[in-house]
Amino acid sequence: MTLGAPVAGRSVIVRVPATSANLGPGFDTLGLALAVYDELIVTATAAPGVLVDVTGVGKGEVPTDESNLVARSIAYTFERVGQPVPGLHLVANNVIPHGGGLGSSAAAIVSGVMAAAGLLEGIVDIDVERMLIIATELEGHPDNVAPALFGGLTIAWTEESGPRAKSLDVHQGVFPLVFVPDHSVSTALARSLQPATVPFDDAVFNVSRVALLIAALTQSPELLLEATEDRLHQEYRASAMPETNAVVHLLREHGFAAVVSGAGPSILVLASDSAQREAAAALVAAHSEHPWRAVMTAVDFKGATVNSHQVEAKPQP
Repeated sequence: MTLGAPVAGRSVIVRVPATSANLGPGFDTLGLALAVYDELIVTATAAPGVLVDVTGVGKGEVPTDESNLVARSIAYTFERVGQPVPGLHLVANNVIPHGGGLGSSAAAIVSGVMAAAGLLEGIVDIDVERMLIIATELEGHPDNVAPALFGGLTIAWTEESGPRAKSLDVHQGVFPLVFVPDHSVSTALARSLQPATVPFDDAVFNVSRVALLIAALTQSPELLLEATEDRLHQEYRASAMPETNAVVHLLREHGFAAVVSGAGPSILVLASDSAQREAAAALVAAHSEHPWRAVMTAVDFKGATVNSHQVEAKPQP
């Protein structure tokens, strides 16, 4: 890391939502921001090096030096805009489960990009479009970083000029419920089970369901069960997460719009009212052979935020 950045002494606080990608048929395209948040305080220091203090999820497990994903994302962003990287002190309060299909790596990356943008305010202007480009370069695909940045329902795609995203408001009658297991699944493993080609009929089926899902999430929540049908990825990946597959089928057989959240193993239920959400939680509690933590949440409409943070002055001896 290059030292001597003019941001030493600045501090920002970043808040980034969890995300659920795919939403059933929208493989690598659709994402939804959820009101579950990681929070991060980043202070730029004149002294070299990186120190990360972690509370919550990942404490004692994630790196606490410059190899930490948030720290690497900050450094990458500084370098990407041609600025020297300062020393860093990070205080991370992690809530988003790691390896659960709720966008923990995207949240870490977006936290770093947003923190860098906040620290560089007035020196280099990094607009949200550029943040999306940088975050996608780090993550590899935009379907989680887009909703983490913009909030709501996002449609992400890539052009020759780079990643693009459109954020849509979600109908107030959509009530998300997330089932989180006590284990994780490797995203790389889940992706390795995906075939290189799929039947033409299945592709057409998913195109129709994606179009219907946009309507269901923005206008007609009563269509969510039909709109979340999928033939492109979930069944192919079922062998990697049999418990998830069993619970998704249980829920859907009882009329609940359940899908694998991202690469899993968490499950997202898109209920059309609060009573339906309670009934889904009761069903899983009564019939699942494995423990699941039911998280009643909401759609996040703001996306990631960054604000200046006042560093407490140390008392003089």
